[in-house]
Amino acid sequence: MTQLFLPLCGACLALVFTSAAPPPTTQTAEVAIPDRCDGIEFDAITPDDQGKHLFFKDGFLWKGFRGPAQRVAQSFSDVGRVDAAFRMHRGGRTEDHDHVYLFQDEMVFRYFNQTLQDGFPKKVEQEFPGVPCHLDAAVECPKGECSADSVLFFKGSEVHHYDVATRTVKKKAWPQVPPCTSALRWMEHYYCFQGHNFTRFHPVSGVVVGAYPKDARPYFMTCPNFGHHGSGDHKLPLCSEVKLDAITSDDAGKTYFFTGSHYMRLDTSRDGMHAFPVNRMWPEVAGGVDAVFSYQDKMYFIKGDQVFIYLSGAHYTLIEGYPKTLQEELGVQGPVDAAFACLGDHTAHIIQGDQMKDVDLSATPRTVTKATTLRHDKVDAALCGPGGLKLFVGSTYYEYSATGGLGAGQVGSLPSPITPSMMACRRD
Repeated sequence: MTQLFLPLCGACLALVFTSAAPPPTTQTAEVAIPDRCDGIEFDAITPDDQGKHLFFKDGFLWKGFRGPAQRVAQSFSDVGRVDAAFRMHRGGRTEDHDHVYLFQDEMVFRYFNQTLQDGFPKKVEQEFPGVPCHLDAAVECPKGECSADSVLFFKGSEVHHYDVATRTVKKKAWPQVPPCTSALRWMEHYYCFQGHNFTRFHPVSGVVVGAYPKDARPYFMTCPNFGHHGSGDHKLPLCSEVKLDAITSDDAGKTYFFTGSHYMRLDTSRDGMHAFPVNRMWPEVAGGVDAVFSYQDKMYFIKGDQVFIYLSGAHYTLIEGYPKTLQEELGVQGPVDAAFACLGDHTAHIIQGDQMKDVDLSATPRTVTKATTLRHDKVDAALCGPGGLKLFVGSTYYEYSATGGLGAGQVGSLPSPITPSMMACRRD
């Protein structure tokens, strides 16, 4: 076996074996299997190409928010200990989109479906020019959340912002973000882990808003004696016990369930389906909501006799001047049980008891243009999408092809139960 001394990633010098990947530096066979509920410090965290989160510690790996550890070699036979990891986001570029990158010392390994890609491992400098070796953490940042598809690399107190298309690096110092031992993007939010604690930060400015750091165990894993915030030791409700307050889909195709003071995004099965407080995404809306609908890149929240309107995007922004009264904004008096708007239509359908009032959103001032008596005495939530219209009543829903079928005297549809595939609930 030939041995060569080569310069690696700038000033680093290392021994490289030309006929084999670098051997793991941790002898996992001699190490006791760690328990992540003991408050360990993860070496790296990333979703894989299927959306399952991978947690790395020494030569061990956890898949998902619950379950035992396994050796890294069982899934990634070419690498042992992992320093940093991320999943590439590069829409339209199938050659590396959704590929997983694992970093070890001076080398980077690229995987898809747990298969090492041709040409890897490579030196970090070769694959990511200007990025240092011996990284502490890495995380993807798609265009729209960053100015372009990017990767944030962390080493010590420095952040290296790497533009994927131009292959250029800008070095930044974020005093509010602690040195990260691992990092994660989840549900458009960014987390820096230091030990078993985490801090949520903005991926462009590095600004930290809120009380941090927080213990990761109640949020990112199932651990006994830790309360539920994101995953935790939360027991999913029975599907027969689910009752929705509102549901809507925005123009980007993201669908949200609202129940009580929490919401769940339904299109994120790749990232897992988890409940979060409503005021986490929409801070001005405290507690629960009565109805929600989307119209022209805006999301309308109805709560009591007030309407909150947010501009849609990676981070929702309350439009200046809101909230306003229901009468002022939509020309109706409360309370409201449900509301919906169909994509491409300028009508908001406001449901109150067995009455549905149509409001022309393109008119000023907005007034009720039509009233319909429904065949349902009470509707909890309503959603209009490409597949038609769904009205939710308790733990069931009714499907209609169009609003014309909702009136009293029309042939009604049979109720269908809410299922685990629709949201995180358990079968009876």
